Amino acid sequence: MFVIIGFVVVFGSFIGGFMIAGGNPILLIQISEFITILGVAFGSLLIMTPFPNVLKIFKSVIKLLSASHSTKEGNMKLLKALYELFLVAQREGLLAIEKHIEDPASSEVFKHDEHLLNNPIALTFLTDTLKVMLSGGVPPHEIEALMDTEIETFEAETKPLGHTLQTFGDSFPGIGIVAAVLGIIITMSSINEGAEVVGHHVAAALVGTFLGVLIAYGFVGPLAANMSHMYEDEARYLGTIKAAVVAYAKGNPPIVAVEIARRTLYSDSRPTFGELESYLRGK
Repeated sequence: MFVIIGFVVVFGSFIGGFMIAGGNPILLIQISEFITILGVAFGSLLIMTPFPNVLKIFKSVIKLLSASHSTKEGNMKLLKALYELFLVAQREGLLAIEKHIEDPASSEVFKHDEHLLNNPIALTFLTDTLKVMLSGGVPPHEIEALMDTEIETFEAETKPLGHTLQTFGDSFPGIGIVAAVLGIIITMSSINEGAEVVGHHVAAALVGTFLGVLIAYGFVGPLAANMSHMYEDEARYLGTIKAAVVAYAKGNPPIVAVEIARRTLYSDSRPTFGELESYLRGK
């Protein structure tokens, strides 16, 4: 949501400032410049990264438009779901959680945590690990190593996406200069057609430079930074799940397991011990 708000602020600021200074926004609509800059940039993206990664980048950008970073309420829901799952295992035996991890969508334990249910990566991470524990004979340190491996794989898969998008954004000023130079070439070929025609071509060429810089630093660069934050946030979310599962696998009571997991959360989205305790008791 805030990404969309940011886009509106950036767009409104440069259009508003341009109009206040007496500019006509219609002059900024230079279709040839848009085609040149966006076409060359997209072609360079296809050259710099495998096509599956291009698709992942576009999907990640779409996800950014609606995704929200970790909140205290969301983290408490996760910790409560894990707590209740461990309570079932403690009271009825580990096999009692099988029905919950086989069909999380219909589970009474998971039904109140929409974020976890709508996060297939985290949900699979949790349920697959618990299935390994159900198979028996796997020591806690092996469970921890297994979960660490999956988190490392997730980070290795997602880290290049933000870096590639940043490189993509950094290319726009240079491509804008190329578009401007092409405009100047056209201008020089029309120099005998009068000042009005020359002025129009020069204005179009300058729009190319303007667009390249604006797209790079007003839109794509910030998106790349936000994408990196989003995937760091998701890796931390996986780390919280890992901390709780490993702590329980080592024989800690459910309340201790979720307390250990609580301490892995960043301070701005971490509930206090008292807040979590009250939430677990339904207060």
